Amino acid sequence: MLVAGRIENFKELSKFKSIKEFNNTIEMFLAEHKKDFTKGELIAFKRLVRFSAKYVGVANAKIGTLLRAINEKGNGFGISRSTFERMLRKAKDLGILSVENTVKSKGGKGHNVYIFNKIDALKKETLTYCENHEKPCDSENEGLDFERETSNLLKTSNIKKINIRKETHLDSTFTASYVPKEFVQTVKPFFNHAAMIEDLWKSVYLDTKAIKNIVDPEIITYTAIDAFKQAIRVYKKGKIRTTLAAFFTGTFKNLMDKAYFAITLEEICEKITR
Repeated sequence: MLVAGRIENFKELSKFKSIKEFNNTIEMFLAEHKKDFTKGELIAFKRLVRFSAKYVGVANAKIGTLLRAINEKGNGFGISRSTFERMLRKAKDLGILSVENTVKSKGGKGHNVYIFNKIDALKKETLTYCENHEKPCDSENEGLDFERETSNLLKTSNIKKINIRKETHLDSTFTASYVPKEFVQTVKPFFNHAAMIEDLWKSVYLDTKAIKNIVDPEIITYTAIDAFKQAIRVYKKGKIRTTLAAFFTGTFKNLMDKAYFAITLEEICEKITR
């Protein structure tokens, strides 16, 4: 059992060599599991991540301290303690977070120590939160249908156990068809991860949704590719202060604005009236 103390006492528990490695791990984790958290839980998760920067991936702040920080940031609109504790349970179940209890030197329960894990340390066969708990599922009916299908299989088959392997990460070959192949080919040498590629493209889709009938799809695709390449160059130089995904989104918006305003009014009117 750990003895309660200052954060310096727990720096050896860090599993990351740099803040960049930590940020990339969090980014990849959220690319796959953001859907498993509610909005309030995500706020709690991100605040805990920020409190884990001094000794990368390790925090010992009390829940009350974290909740006050969230409340101040939200100008009075914070989250409840139960929401924060629910986030902790989910993060632990998904393998990204370990929580160690401490004891006070004079006896009694001390504060918790929160330790973030590396992606490669997560379980290779991970049940989603939906399977471990009642919520969140895509739909109530979907859960019922799955139970009926499983029940029928067990009744009609002599197989006693059905082992379904669930890969933690699917590579770029599993990327959804709505993502242009050119974009996939550009991103995969750096992030051979279907969920992350799809997440990057979703930001492109949302930013161009209102002008998709005006700007050619090819322009959107190659602007996104250019934005990604610029993001990688800046990332390699160590000049990104946020995350790679956030920097990519901002760069794409700027490049897309230039491409859009380069279109003449006549061209816009022509495309709208088609």
